[in-house]
Amino acid sequence: MDGNITMASENAVSAKMAECYLTINGRRFNFMNMIDFEATVEKKKSSVPILGRPMEGNKAIGLKGTFSGKAHYNQSIMRKALTEYKDTGADMYFDVMIRNNDPSSGVGAQTVNILGCNTDKITLAKFDAAGEWLEESMEGTFEDWNMPELFTELKGI
Repeated sequence: MDGNITMASENAVSAKMAECYLTINGRRFNFMNMIDFEATVEKKKSSVPILGRPMEGNKAIGLKGTFSGKAHYNQSIMRKALTEYKDTGADMYFDVMIRNNDPSSGVGAQTVNILGCNTDKITLAKFDAAGEWLEESMEGTFEDWNMPELFTELKGI
């Protein structure tokens, strides 16, 4: 196609070039042991019947944020917080900062702060006699987010 603008391959953002920090009770942890992390927002919708047409509409009525991730099983921060919840009834909420920054990409960096995170389940203990190393999964919900740093818009978008 004549005049078709395409993305330059170097502008794909490397999956490994990221930083992950957790802030719990005012203390910031470099969660460099994370293997992967994803936060998603689902729009909650309600069906809207509309007179004069067979297709109903959809109206957004709210949002729900969830996260999931996998980490090397080599820290006790989350297990300690779960134990505190068991012992005191005070649940732990925390924030996650994810910064993607691939210096070889022309899009620059993006930072997303995932706020008011609360875990759904935490691995308490584990082993794997046939494994090479231990990993654990994290999943939960969050209540807000902000984006203080955005990728640079690619030419042609």
